[in-house]
Amino acid sequence: MDYTNYVPIVGTILSVTREGDCCSQRMSVKTQNGIVNFIINAETAVIDSRQLRPGMRVAAFYDSSLPVPLIFPPQYMAKLVTVIGRNEQVMINQFDENLLATDNSLQLNVARNTVVRTINGQIFNCSLGNQNLLVYYTETTRSIPPQTTPRKIIVLC
Repeated sequence: MDYTNYVPIVGTILSVTREGDCCSQRMSVKTQNGIVNFIINAETAVIDSRQLRPGMRVAAFYDSSLPVPLIFPPQYMAKLVTVIGRNEQVMINQFDENLLATDNSLQLNVARNTVVRTINGQIFNCSLGNQNLLVYYTETTRSIPPQTTPRKIIVLC
């Protein structure tokens, strides 16, 4: 799967309501720029299979190459949703064999306590190099590229 067009929107869930077919939900998220709605369906990956509730801080990723309706507030089809901590940041990127993001935006320094899993929650014991990774982190260095020791890494096999 190609994750290069995945764009995150970070905010706090205001509401989660059922859509017409009972297999879809509408999630309203309050962001710094206003409210954004997401449709969550069977094709949406929710990391750790968490039940999404109002008050949770989330990052919802949508595919920027897909068409979206021109409505306000904006509405996107969520491709991936993950719950994140208060000061936490997330990113999806392709990382090379040195764990440098392909756009040079982040260098990973994996520690022993870094949790590494597959998207379905299984332990990942292979090399993280040349993989699409969902990275959870809080602080980075001021170097170029910025470096971080991530709390958690999800390998998007």
